[in-house]
Amino acid sequence: MSGGEVAGILVAVFWAILVSFIALVLVRLAQTLKATTKLVSDVSEQAVPLLSEASATVRSANSQLARVDSIAADVQEVTANASALSSTVSSAFGGPLVKVAAFGYGVRRAIGRKPAAAPAPERTVVIGKSLPSARRGSRRTRGKG
Repeated sequence: MSGGEVAGILVAVFWAILVSFIALVLVRLAQTLKATTKLVSDVSEQAVPLLSEASATVRSANSQLARVDSIAADVQEVTANASALSSTVSSAFGGPLVKVAAFGYGVRRAIGRKPAAAPAPERTVVIGKSLPSARRGSRRTRGKG
């Protein structure tokens, strides 16, 4: 065998190994694509019912939110009516009730006051005369002395 024949055999073996490796890679790739196709079909089979359930849940939540919105509107109307009623009652009865309360307070204070005691007589000093309280026999000095 000559050098060219050996080189041809080496190139043929190299190409055989390369073709075998490429064939193996293509077989693995085909298996991966089959597994991926099966996985996608399984996910699609499970996703469609999940999406329909999610859609039904969203519709139900939307109807519940509509109900809550109508309830909130009713509560807002009731609150506005209560506020209007409160301001009407306050303006109608507030002033007179304050006056009645003030009158009642004044009456209670007037009734609760004790009559003022008679003012104590003023003591005056007169030069050269003795005052009644300074006498020896007055009530204040009796028995003291």
